[in-house]
Amino acid sequence: MGDKIGIIGAGALGCYVGAFITQAGEDVTFIDMWPEHVETMRKQGLRASGSQGDFTVPVKAMHLTDAQGINELFDYAIISVKSYDTEWATHFMKRYVKPEGFFVSLQNCWNDPVIGTIVGNERQIGCIASHIEVALWEPGHVMRGGAVGRDGGHHVFRVGEQDGSITPRTEKIAALLDCIDGSYATDNLWGERWAKLSQNSMGNAISAMTGLGSQERALDTRCRLISIQLAKESAQVGLAMGLDVVEINGHPARMWADADKGDVYEELDDYMSTQGGRVNWLASMAQDVKKGRRSEIDFMNGLVAEKGREHSVPTPYNDAIIDAMHGIDDGSLALDPAHVDRILRAVGR
Repeated sequence: MGDKIGIIGAGALGCYVGAFITQAGEDVTFIDMWPEHVETMRKQGLRASGSQGDFTVPVKAMHLTDAQGINELFDYAIISVKSYDTEWATHFMKRYVKPEGFFVSLQNCWNDPVIGTIVGNERQIGCIASHIEVALWEPGHVMRGGAVGRDGGHHVFRVGEQDGSITPRTEKIAALLDCIDGSYATDNLWGERWAKLSQNSMGNAISAMTGLGSQERALDTRCRLISIQLAKESAQVGLAMGLDVVEINGHPARMWADADKGDVYEELDDYMSTQGGRVNWLASMAQDVKKGRRSEIDFMNGLVAEKGREHSVPTPYNDAIIDAMHGIDDGSLALDPAHVDRILRAVGR
C-alpha cells in the first residue's frame, strides 16, 4: 500500500506538484484556506495546463476547518505555504502526520530552521524547485509557463537532508518528483537553497514592484543591472557564509560575486538579456502582489541583507529593494515601473 501524502498550501507549486503525483497514482490530500479553490477541486478536479500539456485529475481537497475529520494519519506532509505561514502550518500538520513520518519543505526561501524547531531536524527534509514558472490565477487551475527543465538538461527538483546525507527518503521523494521534471537527491541542501534564494531575490521583487514580466525585464538595461547587482550581493554573502553555493542561473556563484569586473559584467548582462522566457511571465512575488497578498520580501532579499550584516558584506541593492517592497506591502507605494529608477537613485546611480 502506498504512502498517504498531505499537502498544506494548495498554491501554484503545491497544486502543480500535487496534480502530477496524483495522476501518477499517489494518495494525495490537499489542505488549503481558499474556500472557492477547495470547492472547485472537490467538484471539478484539479486542472494543470501549460508547457507539459493539459489535464484534469480528480483530487481530495479540504479546507483547514475540515481537517478535524482526518482519521488516518499521513506518512509525510509537504509544506508548500508562503514563508510567513510556515510556523503555523507546520504546527497544524504535525498532529496529522504519523510519529515516524516526516515533513518536506517545498517552498522558496530558507524555512528549514523554523520547521526543525517544531518537528525536529530528523523529521524534515528540504526540496528546492529551481526554475519552474507556475501560476494559480483561478480556483482549481494551475498552469506552467516555462520550458520543461529536463528538456534542456536541467534538474528542477533537488531533495536533501539537513546534514547532507543521501537517504532512502530523499531518494524516494526525488524519484516521486521525477514524474514531473528532472529531480535528484542532493548532499548539498544549503548550497542549493542559497542558489535558489539568489535566483529568487534577483528578479522577484523587481517584478513585484513594477508589474514587469520576464521579457520586459530582460529587455531593460536598468532591470538587468539591478538583477546582476542583487545576485552579486547574494553570491558574496553565501560564499562569506562558507556555503558551497551551486550555479546561480547557469553561472558559478563566484562569477556573480565578481560581477563588478567589466568583462564579467558584460558576459552576465548579455546572458540576462536572453532570459525573457517563452512568455512574459510574472514572478511569484508579483503574482502575490497582484492578488493583494503580502510578499515574501523579508524572507527572501531580507535574509540576504540579514546574513550580509552578520558577515560584514554590504547589500545596498537588497536594502533598497526591501525598502521599496515594504512600501508596496503597506500600500504607501503603488505598482509602478518607475520604481526601477527609485532603486538606482537609492544606491547612488
